[in-house]
Amino acid sequence: MENAKNNTMIQSLQVGMSIIDLIAIQENPLKFTEIQELTSITKSNLYKYLNTLTHLGLLERDKKNGTYSLGSKMIEYGMAAIGNQDIISKVTPYLQEISLHTSFSALFAVWTNDGPVIANIWSSNNGLNIGANIGTRLPIQSSSGKIFSVFNPPNLTKEWKDKELAVLTDKERTYLLNDEGLIEENFISFAKEPLVPYVSSLSTPIFNYNKELIGAITVVGFSQLISQDLNDDLSQYLLSMSNQVSKRFGYKRPV
Repeated sequence: MENAKNNTMIQSLQVGMSIIDLIAIQENPLKFTEIQELTSITKSNLYKYLNTLTHLGLLERDKKNGTYSLGSKMIEYGMAAIGNQDIISKVTPYLQEISLHTSFSALFAVWTNDGPVIANIWSSNNGLNIGANIGTRLPIQSSSGKIFSVFNPPNLTKEWKDKELAVLTDKERTYLLNDEGLIEENFISFAKEPLVPYVSSLSTPIFNYNKELIGAITVVGFSQLISQDLNDDLSQYLLSMSNQVSKRFGYKRPV
């Protein structure tokens, strides 16, 4: 890969961005050898570039098959660029209120082509490790993942959902699919320790005026303190707050 030399630019940065551009336009993740063949960058230099870009979160390496794809930081930047930042700014005060009221962590997740990711987190408990950060992709078994699986149009979620279900056991898959009816009926989902031990969550959907899902608000805390009951005070509080947020985006929940 040739890069025009320009004393007013940083050539190594140009090379790094050209690697990101290359991976971004591919239909599938690329292996090291494929990137090397397409760029003609020496193996030693390419290793350094890929290692740096992966460390920064701009690329992500699949440890199982060694392929590279865009990382969580690129998703975070993309969300800001396409306007999700405005949605996030409107939701953030509610995350703060929920966290202060419950003493748990509150997060907001949005949909991307690779599945749901965390767009913002607010925590009044700095000692709680929820096992995720802004930009983290969430699995279908998480309470947020269940919300997107149920309320997003099937054409958006089919590829992601098929991929997620494929790695589950028959028991896990059956439980998850049976749970979807209750989630659709009650507008709330629960997950017991989906990411890290001893940490559980509950989530509710956020809709806009077109009744389209724009995100999910999730409360995360220690398992013994997080209810898995629809009638619990915490569940009812989160449902009330999510209804307030949806109203701000013009949504009117059917009576």
